[in-house]
Amino acid sequence: MNDLDVVVERRATRIANDLLLPEETRKIRAEARRFAADVIRPVAHELNCTPEARDGFRFDLFKAIADAGLYRVPYPADVGGLGLEYPMLATLTVIEELGYYSPGLASAMYDGQAILVGKSLDNAGGAARTKWLPGIVRGEYVASFATSEPEASTDLSAKSLRTTAERTANGWVINGRKRWITNSVAASRVLLLCRTGTATTTFFVNMNDPGVTVSDPDLKMGNHPQLTADITFRDVFVSDEDMIGEEGNGLRTALGALALGRMGIGAIGCALAQRAIDLSAAYITTRTVFGQAIASFQHWQFTFAEHAIELEAARSLYQKAALCSDKGLNTEPWAAMCKVKGSSLAVDVARDAIQACGGYGFARETRGDGTAWQLEAIYRDAKIGEIYEGANEVQKWLIARYIFGRNITG
Repeated sequence: MNDLDVVVERRATRIANDLLLPEETRKIRAEARRFAADVIRPVAHELNCTPEARDGFRFDLFKAIADAGLYRVPYPADVGGLGLEYPMLATLTVIEELGYYSPGLASAMYDGQAILVGKSLDNAGGAARTKWLPGIVRGEYVASFATSEPEASTDLSAKSLRTTAERTANGWVINGRKRWITNSVAASRVLLLCRTGTATTTFFVNMNDPGVTVSDPDLKMGNHPQLTADITFRDVFVSDEDMIGEEGNGLRTALGALALGRMGIGAIGCALAQRAIDLSAAYITTRTVFGQAIASFQHWQFTFAEHAIELEAARSLYQKAALCSDKGLNTEPWAAMCKVKGSSLAVDVARDAIQACGGYGFARETRGDGTAWQLEAIYRDAKIGEIYEGANEVQKWLIARYIFGRNITG
């Protein structure tokens, strides 16, 4: 059995609500929450604690997300989406609900699939959008977003990239290697950032084409459902029709998607923090030490009160970032803020939750009674949020640009 899974209460409902959110967003949250509880919760411990394997992508859960219509949330009606007034706000709300039980699944199957790939196709426009985006909306294929390389991750400029696309008479020939590529072991298509001369260009490459090979998935500290692996390209031919956006505009496409993805990381951070609070609060209100509940000690009362305050702030930040996106405003500083706040809060709350629960926080399973405990997985999963899609130190530098100006910060 799982620790306290039947009786855990969402403590946020006592001190927070969605009063300021549009009705359409509240409706989406309710639908996503029901889906997560019915479909993800029963297999969450298995998902979060099973090491990566080449055949480990959960196509059954991918199909369930699609069948529930959750991939329709981010997009307009002309490609099969819901056509919401505030699509990014609803999208991040879905990510938080999925991430409450499995952040790795939320990151791979929703942030990676629906935001990084799907929104890139949506924003690029043109023939590629109408050709490929409806399949994303319907969940017909898995896709990857490939920018990072063994020697390039934060800096995605043309001078840093080693993956090249050389023009030929009939199209392009791609050579290079990408690293940390989510969903690559299961993907049919990959959105690929390449150096084209002195600029960068994005292509939507068929993963089954000759010359494309994928390594076994990386073995990571956490986020096990998010399968990442290297992709190698050796003389892979692509046509001009596979170009996404305009030639030389690849970096803009990538950075625009990553800004939205960082909002998703902020939302996942809120989910992790909320789950850690809920699990630990349920435990320390019933577990007694020296004749009284652990939660009766003022130290833990103040600690969790502070975390509740910070969680409310983190959730507000990702919602503000989403609203800026939905209104066509500059999202860069808000995306950075919500990414830093949500991801760092998740680490802090998970650490304190484990400390409050002692050995039952540190354990994955107590074999004597067959109980599976979930906090240690939350701690493992939380750390990557401070690193991927732009390390938090880089996000702080970006925020500082808005305070002091580029002429000071560089």
